[in-house]
Amino acid sequence: MDRLSSLTDHADHLEGAAFEDFQRSLAAYNARRLDPSTGSTLWKEDLCTEGEFALAESLYIEAVREKVAPLLADVPDDPVAFIDWYEDLQIKGPGQGDQLFPWLEQSCTIEQMKWFLFQEVAGEAGFEDLLALTQVKMSIRPKLEMARNYWDEMGRGREKGMHGPLLQRLSDYFDLHPTAVDVVPESVALGNAMIALARHRRYAFQSVGALGVIEMTAPWRADCVNKGLKRLRIPTRKRLYFAVHAVLDVKHSEEWNREVLLPLVKEDPARARPIAEGAIIRLWHGQRCFERYRRELGCADQKQAA
Repeated sequence: MDRLSSLTDHADHLEGAAFEDFQRSLAAYNARRLDPSTGSTLWKEDLCTEGEFALAESLYIEAVREKVAPLLADVPDDPVAFIDWYEDLQIKGPGQGDQLFPWLEQSCTIEQMKWFLFQEVAGEAGFEDLLALTQVKMSIRPKLEMARNYWDEMGRGREKGMHGPLLQRLSDYFDLHPTAVDVVPESVALGNAMIALARHRRYAFQSVGALGVIEMTAPWRADCVNKGLKRLRIPTRKRLYFAVHAVLDVKHSEEWNREVLLPLVKEDPARARPIAEGAIIRLWHGQRCFERYRRELGCADQKQAA
């Protein structure tokens, strides 16, 4: 009970040492529980541990839901109006237009870029895996679009085109090997939150919203990072991950909004709010990362572009 009490006591902390300790503990556990295994003779103990962490990560998500609730006051449940609201997030959502990215494009040194990439690689939860978890038991039209998106993430069956290894290629070029212990806790929390939304079926529609908003808001940031890497004379082949996402995610976002979000809300307007909530949860975590990155890097201390 002491261990359970310790986890749950810290789970709803959104700042400070307790927040940091909890996020690092959860990330370490996520790394273990998501790896394929041949089984263990300690499976009963493993199930007890699983229950402890499942409760703790859910308490964290509930604390974040309460925190972002004011940003969801005007979510419409009409399908067309909802898509308009959702698409406005790429301009009005938390963290959008953050000056970190023009600074990376135009001004940062190669060591500062490496530090940024170190954080980003550590916070990457694996879009294709999150997508695979999220699509379970979804209705046909959204599931088909998720399958098409997954196929793109998997390089359409070609290892060299898989998006995960493209990021790994850049990471290897810079010799980056981050762990949850090495990076800022805001980055760790972002990855943990995405895993929690995809893993727990009661947050399935939040996960849909979070994944969609990644596709919608990533192109501008990816383009800035790609241009910054180009300025720093990083070879095209090594920065391909960001070059691809600056273009491909525009198409992915249009199709996600049309083929996933719209039919889900048409089927049940009550889904609009959890989808919106998931998008805001993802953007809120991203905003916290950007603000921390700017403080650490000493770049323009401005939350959003004018």
